[in-house]
Amino acid sequence: MIPLTKIIATLGPATSNEKQISSLINAGASIFRLNFSHGSYEDHLKRIQIIRTLAKKNRTHYTILADMQGPKLRVGHFINNQITLKRGQTFILDTNKTPGNEKRVQLPHPEIFKALKAKMNLLLNDGKIVLNVQKITSKQITTKVIVGGELSDHKGVNVPDVILPISALTEKDKKDLKFALTANIDWICLSFVQKAEDIRLARRLIGNKAKILAKIEKPAAVQNITEIVSEADAVMVARGDLGVECPIASVPGLQRKIIAACRLAGKPVVVATQMLESMIEAPVPTRAEVSDIATAVCEGADAIMLSAETAAGKNPIQAVQTMREVILQTQSDPDYHQYLSALRLPLDGTIACAITSSMRRMIQSLEHPGCIATYTVSGHTTLRVARERALVPILGMTVSEKTANQMGLIWGVVPVLTKTVKHIGEVAPLATEHAKRNHLIKRGEQMIITAGYPFGHQGSTNILHIVDIA
Repeated sequence: MIPLTKIIATLGPATSNEKQISSLINAGASIFRLNFSHGSYEDHLKRIQIIRTLAKKNRTHYTILADMQGPKLRVGHFINNQITLKRGQTFILDTNKTPGNEKRVQLPHPEIFKALKAKMNLLLNDGKIVLNVQKITSKQITTKVIVGGELSDHKGVNVPDVILPISALTEKDKKDLKFALTANIDWICLSFVQKAEDIRLARRLIGNKAKILAKIEKPAAVQNITEIVSEADAVMVARGDLGVECPIASVPGLQRKIIAACRLAGKPVVVATQMLESMIEAPVPTRAEVSDIATAVCEGADAIMLSAETAAGKNPIQAVQTMREVILQTQSDPDYHQYLSALRLPLDGTIACAITSSMRRMIQSLEHPGCIATYTVSGHTTLRVARERALVPILGMTVSEKTANQMGLIWGVVPVLTKTVKHIGEVAPLATEHAKRNHLIKRGEQMIITAGYPFGHQGSTNILHIVDIA
């Protein structure tokens, strides 16, 4: 059995060399995140080259995500590097570059001054400090401290109540984006998306060189989730900042809502942040973390992500192994199919939908289903098949190496690069060969093949064929 939900491992100081990355692969990771908030281009390029080399060595495809930093809003610095704010006191954020003190500090973001209104809240230091806005001018925001605490240089600022007039791509992001596209990255993760226009802006810069994954981190993005899902190629439930800007108790419900929106649209969805946070230090997870992973799997996430656990933690390999074990155990639960089927996908009247819906029912009725095989150029057919969550692996055959790399993010898909076929009769022998080589099928099992004919036309899925494996 292979994990149908994919594992994303973030690379960093703890996982930089070939031996470490190879160990992550052996433990169960098949997708790798490069965090452009940290590291040099030289560091990232080295890791990209290692991943591609290992993919060729292992005769498979690994997916690489480039995570853009996005617009980071921060306060300035203090005379003594740190202050303590007390509940009920007045604290001023202004445009003055002079080092701050217990009464004021610089906020070098004019867009915040323009967007705020009295009675709105500002969250500082990952939401640990809450300020309520009392008065605003073009150069000064007067606030009352609702929740106090220690505040040090350059801590982050969150503005949950408004859509800020800022682009999701900063000048740094544009430079990072240019490097990532030159290095043939598969997916670009867009941080702090607020609206669908943020995706369209990025698309104009990226073109078809990479797929776009929108990170949902702000209340505005949740409010615009339908439009964002429609515009993006995939979505990430980025629970870190989402849990700061939204009431923390609302995050599980928001996660379900976002996953459901993506599944209904047939778009891949990733769940991220603090999935195995304790394993940054400890060799074993908490019971709550294990339950969190199982919940994301049952809700139908395409992939779940490790951040600091693998980038800088003490137990990166054990973290991936733990995640893999939980995924496999959850998949083997007799009720797993019931969980996935709780969200019944509507038929849209197309031939492709009729084919993939029929495929799911066939898998349920076959005595020995082994896998599904798809033949695709763009990945569209494979994505439609994965949308059905049919509980068996999906062999994603394609003639495009770029498509093969990108399909690695999709639930259940084992991507393979194959030769071009011209006739329907060529597909079954080719699919059987690749399925056996990847240990997805064995003698006595059945394989269902889907494809679009004539071949090479996106969105033309119209073939459904069952093969008995001899």
